[in-house]
Amino acid sequence: MKLNDIYTGKYNAEEWAAKGYQLPQYDISAVAKKTHDYPTWVHFGGGNIFRAFPAAILNDALNSGQYDRGVIVAETFDFEVIDKAYAPYHNLSLLVSLQSTGTIEKKVIGSVTEALKADYQFADWQRLVEIFRNPSLQMISFTITEKGYGVAPADLERGLKPILAMGKVTALLWERYQAGQLPLTVQSMDNCSHNGDKVRAGVMTYAKKWVDDGLVPSSFLDYLNDQTKITFPWSMIDKITPRPHQKVQEMLAADGFEDNNYIETEKHTFTAPFVNAEEVQYLVIEDSYTNGRPPLHLGGALYTTRETVDKVETMKVTTCLNPLHTAMSIYGCMLGYTLISAEMADPDLRPFIQKIGYMEAMPVVTDPGVLNPYEFIGAVINRRLPNPFMPDAPQRIAMDTSQKLPIRFGETIKKYISRGLDMSNLQLIPLTLAGYARYLKGIKDDGTPFEPSPDPMLTELQAIVAPLEIGKADQDFSCLHDLYSRADVFGLDLYEAGLGEQIEGMVKELYAGIGAVRSTLHKYVSAR
Repeated sequence: MKLNDIYTGKYNAEEWAAKGYQLPQYDISAVAKKTHDYPTWVHFGGGNIFRAFPAAILNDALNSGQYDRGVIVAETFDFEVIDKAYAPYHNLSLLVSLQSTGTIEKKVIGSVTEALKADYQFADWQRLVEIFRNPSLQMISFTITEKGYGVAPADLERGLKPILAMGKVTALLWERYQAGQLPLTVQSMDNCSHNGDKVRAGVMTYAKKWVDDGLVPSSFLDYLNDQTKITFPWSMIDKITPRPHQKVQEMLAADGFEDNNYIETEKHTFTAPFVNAEEVQYLVIEDSYTNGRPPLHLGGALYTTRETVDKVETMKVTTCLNPLHTAMSIYGCMLGYTLISAEMADPDLRPFIQKIGYMEAMPVVTDPGVLNPYEFIGAVINRRLPNPFMPDAPQRIAMDTSQKLPIRFGETIKKYISRGLDMSNLQLIPLTLAGYARYLKGIKDDGTPFEPSPDPMLTELQAIVAPLEIGKADQDFSCLHDLYSRADVFGLDLYEAGLGEQIEGMVKELYAGIGAVRSTLHKYVSAR
């Protein structure tokens, strides 16, 4: 059983079906031909999240029989991905959905019709220019991570041949301008807030530089600013797509699926002919398109207003997912866990995050209307976090915690204050923040050391709690005022918010001695 068998048509459909593999229900060659001649969608970033999510929901749209165009992927960073994960398999891949029950679903994805290296040194660049000059093109999109939207001064000096992603995209938009100022939507699908603004900022930085240097006319800026021609919508995307999992590789091999090899490029991209991902997924997109759009709603994407996208993002990062992740990471590290899924079997940690979400954060959540907050949390707690295939670790999630606390907890506290709500309802959120002062010591609950995760403020914040000792009776905790009064860490002065003394008391309990983290956690969770 090989992917290329699907491409050539020389395969036994009954064998694939008997082993649980869903195959494309459309003519792959016909879709590829029409996409080549009349492309509608180019996606930048050929990584695992693209194949597991945007390409997969387009595959569902094609399977519905209501659409006939695929997606062209363009890689801007790691060209080995094209050579090793796309070209040998005629752009086909296998999506393995990892179920919380411990089972897997397998679907061959045939919606990617071309895979191009987005760089001037390759002939593929001329193909991209041809595509961008085609009036049929409706959307370009991105999963290149937030840092991919960056601009470097040296790159701005390269003129019309920059090497960073945003520079290359701007060069291609210049081609579209020259072809008749054709309309296009520039759509980020990266997991960062207000992502469309980040794309726009990068593109406009290059365009303004080129205008200032006399390389392009000022009317190019007018074109990019004309929202009847070019738009940069926001989106919210949520789906965990870890690197290829050995257990999945073994399960596929047992099926007789031969394309199960593991690929690591020289740039340390981890990929494979298959991509494994969690079953739950969300893609909410601002419906602001100037030239039509691929019908991704046929695969489950939600099109809505910019305001609603922002509400969904806020719901996720301040209530339904991110705060739970951070609470688990802080206490998981101290209790010696290395897997989030294992934490979900802990009799204190599971109700801890459940009550933070449902009882403390939910009263101030803004329901976006398109996704129900209660159902979102339910999926997180019952299907996402317990998933045995998800090798996510509290140590990874604990990275940059100081940068996350203002949004993940500070915003909720601010809403309690602004709405005049009873602050006594907050018990486990303060316990999470108290746990941070204990976490910074780098000592587990059993007394053994651990290395706190990388954080730009780690050294500075550890110095604040340095005078504190675990198990020392009657010690001075006044140093905590220097921590919990910092609005740059927590989003507001927690003493002014009326929570500082409460949190201090919890910190004292957490520092009482070996086993105090567990006993304190159990005490407050049980009391709720």
